[in-house]
Amino acid sequence: MTPLVDTQYPVMEAFYTLQGEGAFTGQAAYFIRLGGCDVGCTWCDVKESWDATKHPHRTIKDLLKEATMHPGRLVVITGGEPLMHDLGPLTQAFREAGFRTHIETSGSSPLSGHWDWICLSPKKFKAALPESFEAAHELKVIVFNTHDLKWAEEQSASTLPNCELFLQPEWGKREAMMPLITQHVMAHPRWRVSLQTHKVLGIP
Repeated sequence: MTPLVDTQYPVMEAFYTLQGEGAFTGQAAYFIRLGGCDVGCTWCDVKESWDATKHPHRTIKDLLKEATMHPGRLVVITGGEPLMHDLGPLTQAFREAGFRTHIETSGSSPLSGHWDWICLSPKKFKAALPESFEAAHELKVIVFNTHDLKWAEEQSASTLPNCELFLQPEWGKREAMMPLITQHVMAHPRWRVSLQTHKVLGIP
């Protein structure tokens, strides 16, 4: 049997930076962006991640070696859509190495892996599975147009009461959407605003 750390994944990029969005904004984290996505958001800013065959396969051992060179002990698995892959071996290895494991997912593929934090960001282009809402610690809805605010409320209705709710403007529409998001959060204070602060700060 192949040792756990020899398991490979298509990796578009892996890097140490600050979490730019959501509940853990500003916290140091090692990001692993996996290749492969079947959701197809028209406004996606990492469309180059969609085709998994275009990205080199890296072993868990290699990723762990790189991650442990940095002092932070938080790993964020993102994509693409990371749950197109079996993430059990990856999360097990990082947990055994003392890392918190976080994921950013659309919830459109079955959940795998062992997670300390699940950020569910459902998309209209491919519906999230019911199990994703039940497991989510954080719901982050990208607001591209006015209707997305109503859609966000529909999505939040499926989450558990302790799930944290965030509205985040799509980067290219942020000036138009922020006044609407601000009004919505003031009227529905369970929601909070998430911003792509890494883009503001000019970091990865």
